[in-house]
Amino acid sequence: MMAMGLTRLVAIAFALLLVSILPLHVSLAGEISSIESVPDLQKLMYVVVDGYPCVRLLNLSGEIGCSNPGLNKVVAPIIKLKDVKDLVQPHTILVTVDEMEDFFTRVSSDLSFASKIGGVLVESGSNFQQKLTGFSPDKKFPQAQFSPYENVDYKWNSAASSIMWKNYNFPVYLLSESGIAAVQEIISKKKMKHGTYTSDVAEFNMVMETTKAGTHNSEACLQEGTCLPLGGYSVWSSLPPISVSSSNNRKPIVLTVASMDSASFFRDKSFGADSPISGLVALLGAVDALSRVDGFSNFKKQLVFLVLTGETWGYLGSRRFLHELDLHSDAVAGLGNTPIETVLEIGSVGKGLSEGINTFFAHKTRVSSVTNMTLDALKIAEDSLASKNIKILSADTANPGIPPSSLMAFMRKNPQTSGVILEDFDTKFVNKFYHSHLDDLSTINSSSVVAAASVVARTLYILASEDKDASNSALGSIHVNPSFVEDLLTCLLACEPGLSCNLLKDYISPTNKCPGNYAGVILGEPSSKPYLGYVGDVSRFVWNFLADKTSVQKGNTTSVCSKGVCSKTDEVCIKAESNKEGTCVISTTRYVPAYSTRLKYKDEAWTILPQNSSDSMGMVDPVWTESNWDTIRVRVYTVQHSAYDNTVLIAGLTVTTLAYIGILAAKSLITKALKQD
Repeated sequence: MMAMGLTRLVAIAFALLLVSILPLHVSLAGEISSIESVPDLQKLMYVVVDGYPCVRLLNLSGEIGCSNPGLNKVVAPIIKLKDVKDLVQPHTILVTVDEMEDFFTRVSSDLSFASKIGGVLVESGSNFQQKLTGFSPDKKFPQAQFSPYENVDYKWNSAASSIMWKNYNFPVYLLSESGIAAVQEIISKKKMKHGTYTSDVAEFNMVMETTKAGTHNSEACLQEGTCLPLGGYSVWSSLPPISVSSSNNRKPIVLTVASMDSASFFRDKSFGADSPISGLVALLGAVDALSRVDGFSNFKKQLVFLVLTGETWGYLGSRRFLHELDLHSDAVAGLGNTPIETVLEIGSVGKGLSEGINTFFAHKTRVSSVTNMTLDALKIAEDSLASKNIKILSADTANPGIPPSSLMAFMRKNPQTSGVILEDFDTKFVNKFYHSHLDDLSTINSSSVVAAASVVARTLYILASEDKDASNSALGSIHVNPSFVEDLLTCLLACEPGLSCNLLKDYISPTNKCPGNYAGVILGEPSSKPYLGYVGDVSRFVWNFLADKTSVQKGNTTSVCSKGVCSKTDEVCIKAESNKEGTCVISTTRYVPAYSTRLKYKDEAWTILPQNSSDSMGMVDPVWTESNWDTIRVRVYTVQHSAYDNTVLIAGLTVTTLAYIGILAAKSLITKALKQD
């Protein structure tokens, strides 16, 4: 009887304890009516938040970016920045994008405040683009150490804050639209809960391997294998194809350059719409237009197109391309002994439209007859497009030199390089979101990109043919396809349809849907014929597209390549990913590995080479690497305060104790009463 009473008493006490906690779980359940499995329970308690992380990057002198400070997950209560007063313990700060610059500037200057930051969730969206006067986490003169001129204090980027180049020992996460909704929902439910007894927390699983191993610079982490070098694969192609086996009739090269990688505070949210993807799309649009023109084999100049990656991180692509030229490697076979007469770079061209006129500025490397020849060709192209309302203006002579661009690497390599960069700005960037996640498709105009592509296509025809007649019927027949440009912009700068668009799927089988345009890391041994699983989606598309459009047999050949290999040495296999059988075409199109010239890959490991005084760019090369990481995940949920848990426990124990005493007292009274009877 006594044992049964105690059992019943314990059950009652447990029920009281459960009832005291139950309202919290009911409030979290919301729309979930029943729990049938462990996943249901997890959905009830935890909400996984979608978004984009800031990760840990390293160079020879230290670290930048973000990471959990230790080896474990970070769990911290969420609080809006505007509600922050005197924090006693670390919190997760909910920051809007218009608060980012001031917030991270304060973190860098106020160590006491920084110590109370457990993590950061960033809320962004199109509404902020409209009200922000500018947001660029990059520097005022990006990559000034590679400048070919001395005035490195010039402010090309007036919206700069430099916050992406600092080191933050806490996780930072940009919320997606669904992530914003999830966080706002859990915060809005706070009033429905036991407000004084619960906290909404964010849990960050953003532990970096370099933090775990204690390797805090590129040399240390490469030695320990906790990081990989930034880089990827650039692509070049010639029109018409170059006969590698023949050294006769080598023509001077007109090299057209664009970049395909961008950067931002957040690794996978680096669209780079104006800078540099508008230039990339303009180049591809020009190539598409020129592919419909005959007679290039009879022209006096050789057209070569070069699309670079890794430019944001020390001009990795252009420097490696020039280094491979010095080595006469397989990656540049056909170019090794041929002089590059001039370079035409297509920079930011997505914001040229103003009051119905597309205006672009030509920035030149130096005064020379060859540079003047390029400027003249641009003017003739402009005249031939008179009905299109396009203006080409010379950049202000008061500028210290060319703006930050791949052409800087060419000039540092050879100060006598003749080149011109086409930009949508004159004295400073008009892109107020330079190297920001806000530099997306909505900030550029496709007609501006079409106009730039039209000018470039006709300029290249004039330079190659040396025909300066603006009324030439062949020149007038060169037209850029606006639909192609618009489609490609959507493919490379939006998640719908994104990289799964029909245009890209005609050439490759994309591994991702949403474009990121971050350079990424180089995997495995660098090669001019890399394992395609190690080559990014955009690089593979550019390679296939250029090989197709510059080929002699554009779709008319019956030769197939089921395993990506063609029988003839001057042929390449295109569209092998998208079709079961690719097509062999005659084309000179190559991959060029893009990674630091200070790095060497040997025995499946990377080592840093000693400085070489003859390599001026190598002397200032930071050698960027990215920390390895296993999983990045953020989730939010509600927890009870430990004080409340302790109160419930004490209350339960008190009830149990009193009940037990009551039973003993009742038993004693009953026993006495029975004896009296």
